[in-house]
Amino acid sequence: MNLLRRAIAAIGVATIVASVLRARGTGGTPPQTGGWRELQGTDLR
Repeated sequence: MNLLRRAIAAIGVATIVASVLRARGTGGTPPQTGGWRELQGTDLR
């Protein structure tokens, strides 16, 4: 019974931590530089 209580408590704490991390998120704007570019003749080899 004690093991069951510990397991439920651990799941509850993990749920709370996951909720806080999801709510905070990383946010921000995506990078404005880099990305895809068209390949030139020498890049195709």
